Amino acid sequence: MKEKILELLKNSGNDFLSGQKISEALGVSRAAIWKHINRIKEDGYKIEAISRKGYRIISSPDILTFEEIRNHLNTESIGKNIIYCDSVDSTNLKAKELAEVGQEHGTVVISEEQTTGRGRLGRNFISPKHKGIWMSIILRPDIITENISQITLIGAAAVQSAIMKMGVKTSIKWPNDIVLNSKKVCGILTEMSGEINHINYLIMGIGVNVNLDEEDIPLDLKEKATSIKLENGKSMDRKILLANILNIFEKLYIEFVQNDNIKETIDICRKNSILIGKDIQVINRGKVTTAKAIDISDKGELVIENNKGTIEHVVSGEVSIRGIYGYSE
Repeated sequence: MKEKILELLKNSGNDFLSGQKISEALGVSRAAIWKHINRIKEDGYKIEAISRKGYRIISSPDILTFEEIRNHLNTESIGKNIIYCDSVDSTNLKAKELAEVGQEHGTVVISEEQTTGRGRLGRNFISPKHKGIWMSIILRPDIITENISQITLIGAAAVQSAIMKMGVKTSIKWPNDIVLNSKKVCGILTEMSGEINHINYLIMGIGVNVNLDEEDIPLDLKEKATSIKLENGKSMDRKILLANILNIFEKLYIEFVQNDNIKETIDICRKNSILIGKDIQVINRGKVTTAKAIDISDKGELVIENNKGTIEHVVSGEVSIRGIYGYSE
């Protein structure tokens, strides 16, 4: 009921909406409406109420609910069902629980903070409250399991394009990090449930350091991690950035899953790669080798030239890549 009242108020714009009209539209008493209005205020909305005129929204809080981003969304399924949390241990864990009981494709679990967020290889992922975008998308793609790594590239391309759409130039560190001024601002963690020849579901966790301040970055991560705000000098609208990510992701995802076309994603990853043309380290099962990143293949593999001059194709998930210069994972 609270969400329906909020939707009516938002649709009325700057005009007042009378309690009587809300009552008639929703079939509830004006006393019930008044109680829900107070709950909406508790969520951080500033509501003006004038006798015989009604209610109108003066300002909205910086929260990432569906009601707050719906006007910026143009997707068919991705983000049309948002499970919003004030705080969770991990959005990936929550999304897995929901996927296991049949939650629909495209559902997004988003939280204002994570208390035990995780990155690749079990690393901790710092997720302070109201400062970033911490979300997980439930996906049910009808693809062969060997193409799962390409879904991660779609996530990276979507975040990269969404940030650049808002005027900030970032780069992609293949396959799953977004880098700004040689420091990480986003990590992507894709996890799968399925069998050898069948995918039950994928969970794509995306964490973006949007408006973190200096004190939010742990001392041991200051050389490796940053936020868009710290590097850009001003806060970014999290709602618009979130909607941009979901809009672009769905477009690239549909093109891949329905049309078997990953070209646009690969083009974005190539054009914005921080690795191509640079010397790198390939770490595989504890063994470190030096190589040069040559390209990203049409299938999304990292093409490298090893120290013996041999060309190799590295598949996401098999190795870790660390840049020798500047940024390192």
